[in-house]
Amino acid sequence: MALWTVHGNGRHLLGDAVVTSEERLSWPLTIGLGVQHLLAMFGMTTLVPLLTGFPVTTTLLLSGVGTLLFVVVTRNRIPSYLGASAAFVVPLVVASETGGAGPAALLGGIMVVGLVVTAVGVAVKALGVRLLESAMPPIVTGAIVLMIGLSLAPQSVESVDKHPVAAALTLGTVVLATVASRGLLARASVLLGVLVGWAYAAVTFQLDEARLAGLRDAPWFGPPDLIAPQVHLSVMPYVLPLVIVLVAEHVGHLKAVAALTGRNLDGSVGDALIGGGLATTLSGSAGGSALSSYAANVGVMAATRVYSTAACVVAAGASVVLSFSPKLAALINTIPLGVLGGATLVLFGMLAMVGVRIWLDARVDFADPVNVAVLGTAIIAGVGNLTLSIGALRITGVVWGSVGIVLLYPLLRRLADARRSS
Repeated sequence: MALWTVHGNGRHLLGDAVVTSEERLSWPLTIGLGVQHLLAMFGMTTLVPLLTGFPVTTTLLLSGVGTLLFVVVTRNRIPSYLGASAAFVVPLVVASETGGAGPAALLGGIMVVGLVVTAVGVAVKALGVRLLESAMPPIVTGAIVLMIGLSLAPQSVESVDKHPVAAALTLGTVVLATVASRGLLARASVLLGVLVGWAYAAVTFQLDEARLAGLRDAPWFGPPDLIAPQVHLSVMPYVLPLVIVLVAEHVGHLKAVAALTGRNLDGSVGDALIGGGLATTLSGSAGGSALSSYAANVGVMAATRVYSTAACVVAAGASVVLSFSPKLAALINTIPLGVLGGATLVLFGMLAMVGVRIWLDARVDFADPVNVAVLGTAIIAGVGNLTLSIGALRITGVVWGSVGIVLLYPLLRRLADARRSS
């Protein structure tokens, strides 16, 4: 039995329909969509290991393998690309600089976080999704999705400022192709926008000389370096709070896909957490970064209305190939930050609006003071990246904003309900 059935004639969407996870378009279009997913995840997935001291090609390898594992564990029901999680950067850097933890000890922490996320997934699968919904109802997941989308806005804007013209061309091409065209152009809007911006930067000599030199010097073939982890208890206080962040990101991703496709995916929450947890465990066990569902890739799906896991599998396979070819990875790395910023302005904005859509579908009452106070404060803290320091431990806005929403909202909700009934 085929893993994917062909949607319509394989070239056009049927009316206002979307391409579901079990469907695909023609293979040329699917490969093009896979390349878009690859470009969407590439910048952050290569930046995170650079900031934390892990080999870039190893993270690319394990990102691809982790995505394939996720698709298998979720039984081909949830389209997702698992890239390097930016939430781990500050805690790992602090653990290294303050706690003296080496790469092996940091990887041990990542592996333990993955195992805990997997355990949460097993508990949800065994006891039912209501176990998680009691702590993460639609108002909470919508807030987390919105916060993640908006928190990435400064990154996009800062990138746009570096190459404003190239970014404007990229942004304009993506929006125009998404809104004003049909068929191939609409499906490949992100890829087309990046290619236009990249070409403009090349002909106007705006490509970074250091990256071009890296492209010339990079070998065509080279196996990734694998690193064995070591579990050190001293690293755990820095990384264990990130369990809630990964759980929230995976659940938020699933809710976003469900809202956009009109499908009920609550029964797959446990599988998504198990798949994501195992992917992070595998990555940490061999030298890669922690992995999570990527906001930009949800944006790609929203822009193209194609939620086929086949495109995610293509992107995962391409990531594995790139991990064995430093030359190809260096070529993609020559894409200017401004070009990526122009594309992600659209993608992150779409993700933020998915959070609002989750609220609308759940008919969230924003006249309720608990909803307004808790969620509003947490979102502003996350978007403003309010960083809290507890001794040597620094907690970024997205991390504590997610933790605060998940832990504080149910408590205040119970207090408010008890006060009304008394």
